[in-house]
Formats: sequence, C-alpha cells, structure tokens
Amino acid sequence: MTSISTFDTIEIRRPELAKSYLSLLAADAGRPLALFAPRRVGKTYFLDHDLTPAARQGKMLPVYADLWLHKADPLGAINHALEEALDDATVPEGAVGKIAKTPVKKINVLGTGVDLGEAPQRRPLPAAPELRLDALIARLASRRGGKILLMLDEVQTLADFPPALIATLRAVLHKRKDQVDAVFTGSSQEGLAKLMTTVGAPMYQFAQLLTFPFLGDEYLQQLAGHFAKVHPGKALDLGELRQLFVRLGHKPALLRDIVKSMSAEGITDTEIGLRHFMSDERQVTGWRALLDSLEALDRLVLTVIGQGLPPLGQGTLDLLGKSVGGKVTISKVRASIDKLKRLGILSKWGGKGGIEDQLLAEYVANLPLGPALSRTLPQQGNKKANR
Repeated sequence: MTSISTFDTIEIRRPELAKSYLSLLAADAGRPLALFAPRRVGKTYFLDHDLTPAARQGKMLPVYADLWLHKADPLGAINHALEEALDDATVPEGAVGKIAKTPVKKINVLGTGVDLGEAPQRRPLPAAPELRLDALIARLASRRGGKILLMLDEVQTLADFPPALIATLRAVLHKRKDQVDAVFTGSSQEGLAKLMTTVGAPMYQFAQLLTFPFLGDEYLQQLAGHFAKVHPGKALDLGELRQLFVRLGHKPALLRDIVKSMSAEGITDTEIGLRHFMSDERQVTGWRALLDSLEALDRLVLTVIGQGLPPLGQGTLDLLGKSVGGKVTISKVRASIDKLKRLGILSKWGGKGGIEDQLLAEYVANLPLGPALSRTLPQQGNKKANR
C-alpha cells in the first residue's frame, strides 16, 4: 500500500466490488445494473477509480456520462460521450498515430517520397439522436473489437423526460447487448423508483437494482491513523468517528474535511470539531448563498422541514402565510417541496425531514421563524451559526 502523506491522499479502493459487478453483467447480458445510494457517498469515485480499471482489465471500453450535468439533454450527453470515445479510437493522439490512420494517396516512381491523403474523418452519423445512439454503439464496438461498458451517472434524471426517450435507451441497450453493458447510478429514491419500478414504464424491471455499499471502518481507520501521525500522543476515538460518519450520511469527503479541520486545531473531540466546522465562515456563506437563491416560500418550507414542523399542518401553513404576507395553501407547499426535490435539496435519503445535506439540515434547524424570515433569513442564520 502506498504510504499516506496527507489526508487528501487517503484512498479506499474496492476492486473486488468492481469485479463482482462485472460478473453480474456477464451473467445476465443486456440487463444493466442500477446502483442506488445518496449523493456524495463515493459512487462516481468508484466508477472512475475501481470499475473503469476493472473494465479495462477485462478488455472492455468504459464510457462515462454524467446526466446530472446535462439535465436538459441526457441523450445528447450520452451520445457526446460515445462520440468522444469514437474519436479517440479513430484518430489517436500524436503525429505517429495520425499518420498510421491516414491513407496513402501516392508513392512516386523512385520511391523517394510519399503523398498522404487527407486526415481520417468519421463517416456521417444519423442526425436523429435516437438513431445516432444506436449507430455510435455499433461503430465504437466494431472499431475497438470489444464490449463497451456504458456508465450513466445520476440516471434518475431520465425520469423527467417523455417515455419515448427512455424507451429508446432501453431498446438500443437490448438490441446491442452483445456489444454493450451498462451501469446506472442514482441518488434519488423517488426518481429511480419512477424510472425502474413503475409498472408499464419503459425501464420497468429492466435493470438489476442494487444498493451501493457505504465505506466502512477501513476508511475511518486510515483517517484516525494519519491524525495520530500528525499529532503524536493524540488519537481519535473510532467509535465517535463512526457515529459522526453516520450523522453525515456516510459522505467520505465531508468527513475528511472535518477531520482535517480538527487536525489543524489539534481537536480530538468530534462533537467540538463538528461545531467548529459548521461555524466556519466558508460553510455559513455557502448555506446563506443557497438559501438566498431560493424563493421566499421555498426557503421557508425548507426551514420548517428542518425544524421538524409538519409542512402541511394548518399551524405551519398559518406561520408560512404570516411570513410571506399572504395565504399559503397545501398545494403551494407541495409544489415547493417538489421543487426542492428537483433541485436535489430534499430527498428520502436526507437527514432531518429529508434534507439531503445533513449539515444544512442542522443549520436551518437553528434558524429563526417569524414574519420577517423571508427578508432576513440569511443574515439571521449567519449570526445564529456563529454564536
């Protein structure tokens, strides 16, 4: 194992988990895997650092597309990733590779010179995105001579699109099952359920739904071990660290940042370390910016949820109405909740009331509620957090 020099170099690799997923794909050709877990628990890191190298070792070509970053055109995002891979396969980087792929037009009589043809160009692809997807997979698999591993991150994004688009993806993956395997990841329980388990939906029972496992004590032990190296004579309690990890929703990068902050101050008490981290101006500024970007009612609904109030209760509706200066109905609150879910702020995986970011949940739990909240929430929250 490579020696650890900083907290940021700590890595947990899971090659055996990657191999097990590839074995499942091989055992049921044409049926994708859908890995289900909250955001920021390491799914994308696993795809990049574990599943991708395992696929390459198995002579597969991994192709990755993040649908969360291309919500407006997920099929276009998939096609773009395949086109990039086809470019790499068709025209290698470097002068030697380009010459090797360039046809010779003419050799002169004495053999002392070579005229090269034009640089290689891809054959025209269909303009329609649906047909383009099918053609890209076929050409890329033919060019590489092996199977493609198509990795689609945050696939629940597709649930917001017409069934015809989703049906296209299923049809192509089924048709090309000898040429492509697929792994989906998702962080929205409702989105994946809508996509994969709704009777009559295009993806119904198409993928194997699996719960992506959280990191275990091995990660915590490495964090504690490096802390002990930096601070001889001091130690982090593994049990307290484990409780904090659970409290954070098993988010490894967030836990690492908190332990780094504790190390900077020489703190071993995780509760004190968490309080210091949450009161840091950088954290508070980020939460204030998020809250300030929301409309007044959405901001208030998020706050009452974080404080454990029933968002659809009559008392809560009255309180919301006083704060925004008008009548607030159940339908308005439901629409606000749906919007917060679409933004990724609320989820069934979340902490208090379903707030995705557990620290944000704790932050809004301490914010004031009252008629002036819609105008002063970010500023008052800042003062409260820094007490």
